[in-house]
Amino acid sequence: MTAERAIYVDADACPVRAEAERVATRHRMPVKLVSNGGLRPSRNPLVETVIVAEGPDMADRWIADNCGPGDVVVTGDIPLAAKCLAAGARVLRHNGETFTPANIGAQLAMRDLMTDLRAANPLGAGGGGQGFTKTDRSRFLDALERAVRAAQSDKG
Repeated sequence: MTAERAIYVDADACPVRAEAERVATRHRMPVKLVSNGGLRPSRNPLVETVIVAEGPDMADRWIADNCGPGDVVVTGDIPLAAKCLAAGARVLRHNGETFTPANIGAQLAMRDLMTDLRAANPLGAGGGGQGFTKTDRSRFLDALERAVRAAQSDKG
């Protein structure tokens, strides 16, 4: 776990990297964009691009191993969110929804149920999820602003 509070972004296919950088810059808080590669490095000195080895869940493992109290994690990955919450970090989805200790159990159960339902569907119908909207982006910005302010007051 790092001593410095930071925003960790599960950056593979993340639609809000620029927004996270903008909020972090306003608060002078470092950002760690974690991925398997393919990201254009930012010129912002507060933004570090962390490239992990290719392989399943390597970026998730790196984030879970390094985040802690006072940090904010941005991810859509529910098992990663659970690990980060257990480490004491605040966790947001890309659309601004907050993962909390109170809702993570239900989120994990729903994820498992949906995985089972997709596996049981031989025709592959459904799936796809909703597109990312301007409202999601706005909600994310507001939620990240609130999470960063709260994280700055967290005891490390």
